[in-house]
Amino acid sequence: MTDLVARARRWRDHDPDPVTRAELDALITAAAADPRARAELADRFAGPLQFGTAGLRGPVGAGESRMNVAVVTRATAGLAHYLRDVVGPDARVVLGCDARRGSSAFAEAAAGVLAGAGLGVLALPQRLPTPVTAYAIRATGADAAVMITASHNPAADNGYKVYLGGRATDVDGAGVQIVPPADAEIAARIAAAPAADRIRRAAAGITAADPALLEDYLDRVAGYRDARTPARVRVVLTALHGVGGAVAVRALHRAGIPDVHPVVEQFDPDPDFPSVPFPNPEEPGALDLAVRQAERIGADVVIALDPDADRCSAAVPSAAGWRQLTGDEIGALLGQQAAADDRRDGDTLAASVVSSRLLGRIAAAHGLRSAVTLTGFKWIARVPGLRFGYEEAIGYCTDPAAVRDKDGIGAMIRLVTLVDELAAGGRTVLDLLDELARRHGLHATAARNFRVSDVADIAATMALLRARGIATLAGSPVTATRDLADGGPLPPTDALIYLTAAGDRLIVRPSGTEPKLKCYLEAVLPCSGRVPHAAAADRLAEIGDEVTALLGLGGAG
Repeated sequence: MTDLVARARRWRDHDPDPVTRAELDALITAAAADPRARAELADRFAGPLQFGTAGLRGPVGAGESRMNVAVVTRATAGLAHYLRDVVGPDARVVLGCDARRGSSAFAEAAAGVLAGAGLGVLALPQRLPTPVTAYAIRATGADAAVMITASHNPAADNGYKVYLGGRATDVDGAGVQIVPPADAEIAARIAAAPAADRIRRAAAGITAADPALLEDYLDRVAGYRDARTPARVRVVLTALHGVGGAVAVRALHRAGIPDVHPVVEQFDPDPDFPSVPFPNPEEPGALDLAVRQAERIGADVVIALDPDADRCSAAVPSAAGWRQLTGDEIGALLGQQAAADDRRDGDTLAASVVSSRLLGRIAAAHGLRSAVTLTGFKWIARVPGLRFGYEEAIGYCTDPAAVRDKDGIGAMIRLVTLVDELAAGGRTVLDLLDELARRHGLHATAARNFRVSDVADIAATMALLRARGIATLAGSPVTATRDLADGGPLPPTDALIYLTAAGDRLIVRPSGTEPKLKCYLEAVLPCSGRVPHAAAADRLAEIGDEVTALLGLGGAG
């Protein structure tokens, strides 16, 4: 207890933010008599918030294990040191932020530290989507970009995402999120940074971005639809209380898609995300308000953006009512669209290893190359010759020349354009998915996630799987097992892949951001006439139930 309090006091004494300094002071005082306060203090000083390939992410609050001005200040000092070493004292950095708790203060602190280190700072207007920052680093030729966001994390969280560009990386990595060894090299400089109140901050060198930069981005994404006549599709749009709403509406209108109906209750940025328990379009219930509105007005498609608008989900009407498309289904639709468009640069379609294998078959049918990467756009977006890339977690890169990251607004324009074009021929996206199934086999996917209270259970389960193996899945023998920890075509990672004689696939891996073990299921069924959706769903359920019993973990979903 004595050591804990001493560490907390040292941190408090060097915290430049009076709000978190007072918060920590009150917690230190309470910890003397309150066991709950002591536990909270211990949690806030469980170790520094780790900087990795996702940058920083965690709950907002006082202490070394939280997101706050002091942590952001030291992280930015480490990044500035890295850029001065790798690029030089004239390095330039783009800076953006969303509307979460602390985002404005964190962005201001980061700008001041970068300027204090002598670097040039291009500050974007606040409360803009992440894809605008990803666009800006390539459009301006900057050497790095920082985006203050926690994407679709819970309301309590915020984060700090880093991209490298210009002179700080190679051609394939220009404008992409950091990967090893850059993450470790930046982290080492953060660890060596002085206390936050001893880090110089300055205003000279901070330049407000030209408003034309956002207009250029809007022109770029609006240009994905090249028809001269207005679209006839009716769109319901939800921004899920994030920063994508206004930019998305402007993009749709500029693309000639005028019939847009935002979900008013979820349109304006609100860091509390009051209408959803979890601000992720994939979560059950997240699209309920949008679907109800779509039913009332007879919409053709629902588009849902996550809070920083780098992810995009969609729902469409079906014979059984409105149906939300899976991330893999949208990936197949946008992949087919990209493969058939010879005007696009690049000859490669790429997907993460946990995404459906259908994209590879689509690429082959069009004479294109395909690539499989580790999870995350830090890997997908740096594939050479990329034309289109996606991951099953509703992330899509449809224009890597401009935005080398997932872009929910760009994906939205592509998808709405596809809905409109298909409707002109009397077809729907569900018709196109069935057509792809008849050409390449029905690739049905699902996920089972297992949340644990003790993260040690995850390592123990992975060790048990490696020791025992899996013999069969849904009655089909497992014919191949790949342990990605051994490396090979992909960098080593903690994941296991099982393939069966029937063509099914199971992937098991720990989550990189939550105390979860994640299982990805895929069943492939041949079809020449009617698409066997029910049979595929039954097979996935059977595999999922077997995996649940095999792992013996609670909290499957």
